[in-house]
Amino acid sequence: MNHALDPLASDVLADPYPFLARIREETPVVYSEAIDMWIVTRHADVEEVFLDPKRFSAAIAQAPLMPLCDEAMAILKADFGIQPVMSNFDPPGHSRIRRPLARAFSTRRMRMLEPVIERRCAEILDGFAADGSADLARELCYPLPALTIFTMIGFPDEDADRIKAWCADKLVVNWGRPSAEQQINAARTMVAFWKYCLSFVERRRREPGDDLTTDLMQDADIPEPLTDREIASIVFGLSFAGHETTTNQLANCIRAVVENDLWTRLRYDRSLIAAVTEESLRQVSSVIAWRRITTQATTIGGTPVPEGAKLLLSLGSANRDPALFADPDRFDPQRDNARAHLSFGKGIHLCLGAHLARMEISIVLNQMLDRFDVLRLDGDGYTFPPNVAFRGPETLTASWDLA
Repeated sequence: MNHALDPLASDVLADPYPFLARIREETPVVYSEAIDMWIVTRHADVEEVFLDPKRFSAAIAQAPLMPLCDEAMAILKADFGIQPVMSNFDPPGHSRIRRPLARAFSTRRMRMLEPVIERRCAEILDGFAADGSADLARELCYPLPALTIFTMIGFPDEDADRIKAWCADKLVVNWGRPSAEQQINAARTMVAFWKYCLSFVERRRREPGDDLTTDLMQDADIPEPLTDREIASIVFGLSFAGHETTTNQLANCIRAVVENDLWTRLRYDRSLIAAVTEESLRQVSSVIAWRRITTQATTIGGTPVPEGAKLLLSLGSANRDPALFADPDRFDPQRDNARAHLSFGKGIHLCLGAHLARMEISIVLNQMLDRFDVLRLDGDGYTFPPNVAFRGPETLTASWDLA
């Protein structure tokens, strides 16, 4: 136990990696009283947890990090009927949901999405490229992934801003330490979004479209079709997971490219983009932690852990574990084992959107490299949303010379 250990402390939020390295070296599995969780930091231990859903349940993956106030709880209990579906569901229920969802993330749909992403990325960049500067986090990294996943789901374009705002409140409640007022406001907006998802699914029943939601309704290869409430729960979860992570990863990757003096090199050798993308996923992942709960008393990395222990799996630490990655704090696009990172999870919960995220990053980098001869980051510091799981700069001010 470490009484002073707080992943939500301001200095840790500003730069978690020295903090994580110290824990990994001194006490690689340690209880944090501040968040009532056991922090697991070594790659081998995090991987073990991901690969053993019998001992380590995903049930708390989407639960609020901190206890909610009575009023917020009452709001959610009254009108928030979301069901466990993917990231917070264990077998056998998880398997029943994942099969049709994996088919909905088919190669065909990815091919259909690629030109849509390319067109929208071009439109966004054309909108500000001539200005010579912009906040790339707000102008590019924020809208593109949201429009992409919302299109895939089938949401109308005109609802995108409203949905994005609703999703922001889920981040505060589920992975942060919000005030009572923030909890109440977030609970209300989460209920509003849940009702929107239910209504949208009902509309798709009446008016099918060429989208993931309709695919889930029409999958005839499963013995027990998904209910509308299950589909609405999937839509609710994907709306957040499908853009928040990619928004942050785009910003993290662009920042890493510039700060490691790789811009010019990439302009003349686009074959490096895949390796740079993978190294950014390893070194500056947008998902730096995930959660599990033990189903029995067990040991992790030789440390005894009781039944019902809540675990914070530190992906940010595992991805920089020197036991696997040589010189782990160095950004190295030539690293031959970068894909051993755990940023997309592992095992039965491996992220279905991994290919989509990689594709979006590749499209954005290629189009920026086409337009910008030189890219500079102009900010004198970065701030990050106060939560334990998702990390990306809130602003990324940049300027450039046009190609």
